[in-house]
Amino acid sequence: MFADRVLVALVHLRTQLPHAALAELYGVGPSSVTEAIGEIRPLLADRGFAVPDQPGLRLPMLADVFAYADAEGVTLRIDGTETQVRRPKAHRPGRCAFVSGKKKQNTMKTTTISDGQGSTLWSGADRPGKNARSDRDANGGHRRAVPPPPGRESRGG
Repeated sequence: MFADRVLVALVHLRTQLPHAALAELYGVGPSSVTEAIGEIRPLLADRGFAVPDQPGLRLPMLADVFAYADAEGVTLRIDGTETQVRRPKAHRPGRCAFVSGKKKQNTMKTTTISDGQGSTLWSGADRPGKNARSDRDANGGHRRAVPPPPGRESRGG
């Protein structure tokens, strides 16, 4: 049911519980949770993220988040999460792009931006796990999942 899929996606976005934990709570398989979140998250992103205490204001684009932060004096917190995913089938293009780190796990990485109170203002920049290393190498040793805001230098790390 569509409402159940929306509920699982919203609980995940709000609590950041792992897919396996949500699957246990809702009595479904982890792949069902991953599928539901993958289906609902783009629909929510297209609408934009609501800003706390400002009804009607939505931030659909990353540039909107930085403009809002500059205008309101909001300190942004940028976080990257890594979610383990099933390995793509053999002989499919891009299969090795999902392998990440020493443990060779298959992962997807997502960048999330929140305000000082922890309210999510933007979530996106989803990419296979292996791309983080190439991002870092291409940027002189600094990771850059999201570009620095206009007129500001990136603080690498």
